[in-house]
Amino acid sequence: MGEAVREPGCRAGHPAASVVIPAHDEAQVIERTLRGLLDRTAAGRLDVVVVCNGCTDDTADVARRFDGVRVIEVPEPSKQRAMEVGNQAATAYPRVHLDADVTISGADLLILARAVSGGVHAAAPTRVLPLRQSSWIVRGYYRVWEQLPQVRDGLFGRGVIALSEEGQRRVDALPRVLSDDLAASEAFADSERRVVDDAFAVVHPPRTTADLLRRRVRVVTGNAQATDLGIRHRSSVTTPSVLIRMAVRDPRVGVRVPLFLGIGLVARWRSRRAVRAGDFTTWLRDESSRA
Repeated sequence: MGEAVREPGCRAGHPAASVVIPAHDEAQVIERTLRGLLDRTAAGRLDVVVVCNGCTDDTADVARRFDGVRVIEVPEPSKQRAMEVGNQAATAYPRVHLDADVTISGADLLILARAVSGGVHAAAPTRVLPLRQSSWIVRGYYRVWEQLPQVRDGLFGRGVIALSEEGQRRVDALPRVLSDDLAASEAFADSERRVVDDAFAVVHPPRTTADLLRRRVRVVTGNAQATDLGIRHRSSVTTPSVLIRMAVRDPRVGVRVPLFLGIGLVARWRSRRAVRAGDFTTWLRDESSRA
């Protein structure tokens, strides 16, 4: 690792933030995530807790190789349970929740943590989507998705969110839902949440159409649950008028709107069984982004 950078304004031995990382069978990516997080970060600046939930691989063993990382194992494969356990074990605020397959540097995470102040209770980084290895269908979908107003302004779909103590209390009070990042984003008024321009997280996208659909079915199912529970705002719903305005403003986006709509319709159709059955626990994930 490179030379550590000291974080100004923090007492020696006192973490600047706690980072909770739920991890279910993430042996392929957890090293990448922890290395990015801890490289050039002074020892003790971050209180890092990896909660391995229902793992059948060596995620825990890989995470234990990193100095200063606490690893907790729980038997059930539940992200919600992992987050609860991680929060109980974490020692500092801001509290940062980080998906195990998302990459953010320690320096950027500390920038994110500093943004949680002065009435801002939730902050997320600028999203980076490296699409070069994705299929043209996946690339076309995300070119539209990234331009949606709620995607640009919301805290969801970034894999990282920093919360103040009040923010954490507010999120803890929410119903447990499949789309936990959407629920967390919707729990705050615009003035209470912030997307930080100078902190970046790499969200690894699916490479294949099949894996994109798995992600979108999960999102559509989670959105339906959030809507039924009344915790999804109308402003986060994609409407035809929004897509038309985007297409008029940028023809390069407009030509991809039919593709975007097609993927959305297929995902909605595939999600119907889960929604009808009230199955809001099955976690569909793509494996191609972890390759």
